[in-house]
Amino acid sequence: MSEALQERYAPESICFGCGPANPEGLRLRSFPATGDGYEVEAEWTPGPNHRAFPGMINGGIIGALLDCQGNWCAAWYFMRTRGLDHPPVTVTAEYTVRLRKPTPSDAPVQLRARVAEAGERKVVVEADLLSGGECTATCSGTFVAIGERHPAHGSR
Repeated sequence: MSEALQERYAPESICFGCGPANPEGLRLRSFPATGDGYEVEAEWTPGPNHRAFPGMINGGIIGALLDCQGNWCAAWYFMRTRGLDHPPVTVTAEYTVRLRKPTPSDAPVQLRARVAEAGERKVVVEADLLSGGECTATCSGTFVAIGERHPAHGSR
C-alpha cells in the first residue's frame, strides 16, 4: 500500500493528528506493518513548532501522535477482521501516555501500534514512539467502533 491509511480511507479528515485535509495538523501517515497481523507503523518528522523546549518534542504532540496511531490500528483491525472494504469510524474512549524520556526533535520518530485485546466494538491498543531506535514514549488506549448516530461519524 503506497497510500497511508488516512489518505486512502479518510482523505477529507481534519483531525489535528492525522487528517490529510488539515494543513495546520501533524499529518501522521500510518501504514499496515508487513506480515499477517494487525500492526500499524508510521514515521513522522517534527518541525520547530513541535518543541517543548530547544531540541525536544512537546509531550502533547507525542500524545496526539500516539492517539492517532492507536486509533488507526483499531480501525485497521476492525476492517480486516470483519472483512470490510473500508474501516469503520473509531474514536478514543481513553488513553494513557507514558513519557519515558525526552524525545529529540532533530530527527524523525517511528510509531508502532498493535492490538492487545479485542472485543466486538472496542479494542485495546498498545503503541510505542521510538527515536533513534530507542523507545521514548508508550501508550495504551481503548478505541471504539462507532455507529452513524455518533457526532464523529461524518468525520471520515
